[in-house]
Amino acid sequence: MKRVFAFFISLFILNCAYAQDYKAVLVADIDSGHVLYQENANQLNYPASLTKIMTLYLTFDALEHGRLHLDDYLIVSQYATDAQPVKLGLTAGSKITVEDAIKAVAVHSANDVARVLAENLKGGKEGSFAAMMTRVANEIGLQNTNFENSSGLPNDDHMSTARDIALLSMAVYKHFPQYWKYFGIKSWTYDGKTYTNGNRLLASYPGCDGMKTGFTNKSKYSLVATAKREGRHLIAVVLGAENKDIRASVATRMLNIGFGKIGIGSATNYSSAQTYHTSTPASSNPVAKYATPSQTTNVVQHSSGSVGVQCGAFSAYETAQRQLSKVQSVTGLAPQIQQNETGLYRVRINGLTESAAQNAKNTAYANGIDCYVFH
Repeated sequence: MKRVFAFFISLFILNCAYAQDYKAVLVADIDSGHVLYQENANQLNYPASLTKIMTLYLTFDALEHGRLHLDDYLIVSQYATDAQPVKLGLTAGSKITVEDAIKAVAVHSANDVARVLAENLKGGKEGSFAAMMTRVANEIGLQNTNFENSSGLPNDDHMSTARDIALLSMAVYKHFPQYWKYFGIKSWTYDGKTYTNGNRLLASYPGCDGMKTGFTNKSKYSLVATAKREGRHLIAVVLGAENKDIRASVATRMLNIGFGKIGIGSATNYSSAQTYHTSTPASSNPVAKYATPSQTTNVVQHSSGSVGVQCGAFSAYETAQRQLSKVQSVTGLAPQIQQNETGLYRVRINGLTESAAQNAKNTAYANGIDCYVFH
């Protein structure tokens, strides 16, 4: 028992240190779309190979409508072979089946095969396929995503958000459940070589059933991971982690937060809840304030109202301080750092009227700060 307790204490300390080592996180219920916890979920980031989730979405759509079949052969172009690693190493003029192409993208994240799918699905031009990716992304509700290629290779205009990536992943699950299995393949052998899925949670996290990793020098390390427990299915998105270890650890922590929020595993109560389909957070019972003098900065007592705005929750106090300074600068108000019962440091503006809170939220959001109003 002591060993177990010590393990969780060390894990908590380690995770707190990671807060400044990623750019955005989100965990949500796949079936309902309800967001259980998020940080910077609407902040633009480079999605890297998480892009391939959309490439596979369009591949599954073609299969569903009979434009492709799993045993069809796809022709490999010279352009496809010129893709930068990671790739399968196909030769120009060779062929690969649609099913093997899906596995190459889902398991090995092969950039050359992503190009093969793009060219075969959209008249031999990856640019045309990317335009279709963006159009379909908008149709299924992605609000801040633009695709410039099928693989996620570096492009300054190729952007998305944690929210959009989560919504896209949910769309794959809901629209094409018969193909979901490909995201859970742990290893795959092709032409005598075995490729291992980069999603470590498939082997380490109980109930993990997918989904996709990503990396470029600009994007850093990203991951979408999904897991099922007791009939509930959650999705975690981590963008911009500093390395693979942090990526896996933060994704694990996000799923633990999510399952704890819905009463599976450790029962916890996080106040950063909202729902994809509404602009107002679903949380109506924020956690009580747990601020102490050493945890509270620039405390100003507002007497005009009982409404507040939360501008993020962070595991590291230093990260919360940076957010506080930014919020104060753009809103002209005096936010506080308040620690909740789970140890997260929340940046909050308290004591506002409803209209003042909405104005503060809109001002912060216009300056790239993700926040919500609470009562």
